[in-house]
Amino acid sequence: MIIVLIGYMASGKSTIGKKLADKLNYGFIDLDHFIESKENLSVREIFKTKGEIYFRKQEALNLTSILQSNDKIVLSLGGGTPCFGNNMEHILNTQNVKSIYLKNSISSLVKKLYKKKTKRPLISHIETKEAMTEFVAKHLFERVQFYNQSEIHIDTDGKSKKKIVEEVILKLF
Repeated sequence: MIIVLIGYMASGKSTIGKKLADKLNYGFIDLDHFIESKENLSVREIFKTKGEIYFRKQEALNLTSILQSNDKIVLSLGGGTPCFGNNMEHILNTQNVKSIYLKNSISSLVKKLYKKKTKRPLISHIETKEAMTEFVAKHLFERVQFYNQSEIHIDTDGKSKKKIVEEVILKLF
């Protein structure tokens, strides 16, 4: 089975994904890191030198390729992956794939993102927590229609990583 973790940036997809993969003895793939290693460039550099359209095409191609695998994989997507092309459709219509939305409140996302905004090109320019809250709320509103299509939803606010992993496993099996 391939377990696909979906959610907004800083929702815990990579952190939970690694822990879940360890617990289940599955492989772990972070799609952004997978693309970076194939391109030998960071996502930021790909956007800068080749453009977002190129990146989104690579994202879709690599996603489709990984979803065809017969391996046991936990796959962490970038926050925008389900929202472009027909990526979400591929996820939902591929056999042996389960999609999980790691759902965070806006305030919890803002709290995490504001601390690490310099590491995220999409939000590095945002000066205040109020502006960050406005940005995240608007962006999440645009994306949540895709995230909500996931087969399983896990509310993560106030839960330990261990508790989230346990909840995912309970809902999967």
